[in-house]
Amino acid sequence: MREVADGVVEVRIGYAHAHLIVVDDGVVLVDTGLPGRGHRIERALHGLRRQVGDVHTILLTHHHPDHTGGLADLRRRSGAAVVAHAADVPVVTGAERVTPTHPVVKLVGRIIGAAEPAPVDDVLTADGPTRVDGITAIHTPGHTAGHVSYLLDRSGGVLFAGDAAAGGRRRLGSTPAMVTADHAAARRSVARLAELDFDTAVFGHGPAVRGRAVDRFREYAARA
Repeated sequence: MREVADGVVEVRIGYAHAHLIVVDDGVVLVDTGLPGRGHRIERALHGLRRQVGDVHTILLTHHHPDHTGGLADLRRRSGAAVVAHAADVPVVTGAERVTPTHPVVKLVGRIIGAAEPAPVDDVLTADGPTRVDGITAIHTPGHTAGHVSYLLDRSGGVLFAGDAAAGGRRRLGSTPAMVTADHAAARRSVARLAELDFDTAVFGHGPAVRGRAVDRFREYAARA
């Protein structure tokens, strides 16, 4: 794990990232990583002198199993409230099933396993404040219909971009086309994020960007 902003810790879980945010009344978790790897988050919590029970909110960026794989287990163990966008809720809860068609996606799915369905407590339908003070939800569809990014009002602004973009040391990139539902919508979402103001950006995949991170989004939007 590593601290990427004040009280924000990035946890690498296989090829994906989850993020812990320390707040006054406990811990907020953004995404939960791949199935069967909840011990990575628990270890990171111990490094912060916290425990699973301190997690009171889980913010989901989208329904893909590399982001929701640990959700059901962590929700049971922590009692945390789960937040997700209405468009992705049916997949998270198991009411709908997404069947991949691309052979590579099928293979990866067999390797990492499926995410266990879990209830969603807060269903987002519009941009705005979340149940956590200082964290705003921004609907950024494209990668999935219900993809959400979150903006933390701390340290000059910390954007949790999920898979709206992929982090890069020199410039931002896109997540693989084979797992993006609507490419035009994804480009529009990046342009929306480029209109915000934030100093740090963290991602589901790729390294965090620190220091006027919004400028990287503006560069990415200009070439998209």
